[in-house]
Amino acid sequence: MQAAIITKYKQTTPTVTEVPIPTVAPTDVLVKIIAASVNPIDLKTKDGDLRLLLQYPMPLIMGSDFAGTITAVGAQVTDFKVGDAVYGRAPKDRIGTFAEFIAIDHQAIALKPANLNFEEAAAIPLVGLTSYQALHDIMHIQPGQKVFIPGGSGGIGIIAIQLAKYFGAYVATTTSAKHFDLVQSLGADKIIDYHQQDFADVLSNYDAVLDTRGGRSLEAAFQIIKPGGQIVSIAGLPNARFGKDYGLPLWKQWLLGLATRKLSRLEKQAQATYSFLFMQPSSQQLVRLRQLIEQGVINPVIDRVIPLADINKALEYSHSGHATGKIIISLQPN
Repeated sequence: MQAAIITKYKQTTPTVTEVPIPTVAPTDVLVKIIAASVNPIDLKTKDGDLRLLLQYPMPLIMGSDFAGTITAVGAQVTDFKVGDAVYGRAPKDRIGTFAEFIAIDHQAIALKPANLNFEEAAAIPLVGLTSYQALHDIMHIQPGQKVFIPGGSGGIGIIAIQLAKYFGAYVATTTSAKHFDLVQSLGADKIIDYHQQDFADVLSNYDAVLDTRGGRSLEAAFQIIKPGGQIVSIAGLPNARFGKDYGLPLWKQWLLGLATRKLSRLEKQAQATYSFLFMQPSSQQLVRLRQLIEQGVINPVIDRVIPLADINKALEYSHSGHATGKIIISLQPN
C-alpha cells in the first residue's frame, strides 16, 4: 500500500512509498482509508516536538484521523463488520492514517455520520474529540457561561464554537475580518478582528478559555479569566500536574514543572485552573459526535482536498496557518 512515512525526526518532508498492509490483531479492524485530515499534531510529531510524551519507532507512517470502510475484522470484534463505513482517531501509539490501510483497535472508531461523505467525516475525529473533551469533560460548560475560543475559523475553532453553543455558552472568538460571516454562522456571539484588537483589551470575566495558540496568547488568557475559571490548552506546555496524571516519570514531571513556572504563577494570580489537554481516542464520544452531526448541531468546514501524492503541499499549507477549516488528504476514490 502507499503511505507517507518519515525515517527520522525533523525530516523536512515525508516520503510517499510502498509499505506492507498492516496485520490485524484480535481486537482490530482493517480499514481501507478513503480520506484523512491534516492536524497540527502531525507537524509536531514530524518535528519531534512531542518526544517528551511520545517516542515513535522509525520508520513512521504519519497521520492521526480518517474515514473509510472496514475490509477485515479481528477474531474478537463483534460490533463492526466488513463493509461498515467508519471514522476515527488512531491511538497515539498506533498512528498512521496517511496510508491506504490502517489496522486500528475497534474502540477507537465509530460508524461514519450518515449525512457526511468520507472527506467531511475525516474532518471530524481529532478536532471533534478535542473540543468535546475540553468543553464537556474538563470545563463542564453550563448554559450562560462565557467561553473564549481563539482562532474561530481554524480546525478546532469551527467545531468548538458549535459545541459550546450547543452547551448553551456565550462564545467569543478571534479571526480575520474576511471570516466574520463564517464564525457568526457557527454561532459566535463576540467576534474580534485580531489584526485590529488584542482580545485581552476587549474581554473580561470569562468562565473558560480553550487555548489553541499557546505562547503569548495563552499567557494573555489569564487576564480575562474569572476567579475559579478554567483555561484548557492544546497548544501550550504540559504542566507537572498533567505529567503526574499522564503517568510520566518523576524526572519528566519535574522538567514540565520547571518549564511551566510562569504559567503556574499566572494560574495562582488569576485564581484559575490551567490544564493541558492531550486528547484521548474514544469510540463512545465519536458516537455522540455522530449523533450531533446527524442532528445538524455540528457541521464540518473543509478548506481543500489534496491527494496523498501531494502530502508535502498539504503540510506546508497547514504550517502556514491560513487554512479555513480542515485540510483533507484523499487516499482513494469513493
